[in-house]
Amino acid sequence: MIGFSLFVTNISSSSLIGLTSSGYKHGISVFNYEWTGAVILAFFAVFVAPYYLRQRMYTVPEFLERQYDVRIRYYFSALSILTNIFIDAASALYVGGILFKQIFPSLNLSIFILFFTFLAGIYTFAGGLKAVVRTDLLQSVMLMLGAILVSVFVLAEIDSWSQVSDLWSSQKMALILPRGDDFLPWPGILISLPILGFYFMCINQYIVQRVLGARSLEEGRKGAVFAGFLKLTLLFIVIMPGVFANVIFPGVEDPDQIYPKMIFELIPTGLLGIVLAGFIAALMSTIDSALSATASMATMDFYRSFRPQSSDRELVRMGKFFTVVFVVLASIWAPFISQFPTLWDYLQSALAYLIPPLVSCFIIGLMWKKSNSTAALVSLLFGNGLSIFFMINNVFNYFGHIHYLYVATLNFSVSGFVLIVLSLMFNHFSGSSEATPDTVEGEISKESISFGLTSPFKGWLDFRMMIGLLTLTILIILLVFH
Repeated sequence: MIGFSLFVTNISSSSLIGLTSSGYKHGISVFNYEWTGAVILAFFAVFVAPYYLRQRMYTVPEFLERQYDVRIRYYFSALSILTNIFIDAASALYVGGILFKQIFPSLNLSIFILFFTFLAGIYTFAGGLKAVVRTDLLQSVMLMLGAILVSVFVLAEIDSWSQVSDLWSSQKMALILPRGDDFLPWPGILISLPILGFYFMCINQYIVQRVLGARSLEEGRKGAVFAGFLKLTLLFIVIMPGVFANVIFPGVEDPDQIYPKMIFELIPTGLLGIVLAGFIAALMSTIDSALSATASMATMDFYRSFRPQSSDRELVRMGKFFTVVFVVLASIWAPFISQFPTLWDYLQSALAYLIPPLVSCFIIGLMWKKSNSTAALVSLLFGNGLSIFFMINNVFNYFGHIHYLYVATLNFSVSGFVLIVLSLMFNHFSGSSEATPDTVEGEISKESISFGLTSPFKGWLDFRMMIGLLTLTILIILLVFH
């Protein structure tokens, strides 16, 4: 159950559209995001989850506040609000728009975005978290069943393997692409994807809370590794159907339209209603979850801090107010996503610009007891300022275009360097070589690492056996599709 919960949390309607469109346009190389994510999940299970539990921490903001101070917690919350609005909610609204544009092609995309904005906003506003929680799991399961049905009917349209043989020669069926590739240069797999994967698998509260809510550490670990296995199936049920769609629907100008096109033109009428209902349900799940989480953070982390005397009624009222504000912002931004080559390019480039300084801050704080809270804040501000510089440069091409994956690596490295240097300087000038007591207590210890590797062996279903099998499966896929 933990593994499936992690999996359906990871796979949203935006991911389905994004992975399929990237498969159509770029080939199976987009799968590198998934197998590296599976590896990071295994790392989380071995090292990070036991650390969280030993320190009795169940949220990422809680970790950051204990490791540094409340300023870093506020920074993380603000960044999470931005990602929820402009990545999660906006992309889901965009997906709803392109889906319904297949039914009403003459209408403007913005009309459908406004429709989904109203629909999602009204029941999130009225029902709050209870309405969100009750619908999430069922909606996500319906989405995956729909994806499997679509993949079956796509494969049924392929008469023989010879129809797709040309895809091999065009590198559509190659995982590893040249260093100069516009979509995913191979060095980015080694030095950039782990940064993005670490954010989503080890820092994103959606993932963390499901593992730490397990009845035991062993169950949480096995659930995380099992989710890694499930992520590998996306190559066959989501990405490859997008690749094979080049044979069935050649020459589609907007790759983001390919998944809705497969739904409406390949699925029989009776099943079409079920698939469409499941897709829309999961779409609404993404929007309402993003809105609920964002409104909660804005209310509890910011509004309540400035007005600690606020009553419960006032906090609820402000949460609903923030819901309205954030859904309007997401709907205004959503149409601009169409300016990117594919939805997946937008999702990953946005993360690549925003989150590397936070990942650097988190990892250094986890591993080094002398990291300083003021140095951490400066490194975050400097890193995101650097992100703005890279974004402007890539728009106007002042110093040549830099791939967003390389931007992520540069930003991660520079932010980490600033944090380490400033921490050493602040510790030196303060006349102390030690960090604060909270930081010392929070540092990941040799005992935690030892516990991750040498805890008692529990048979063939031991999490380390599962990690070994996961690693072997990934290696086989890399060998077959290199």
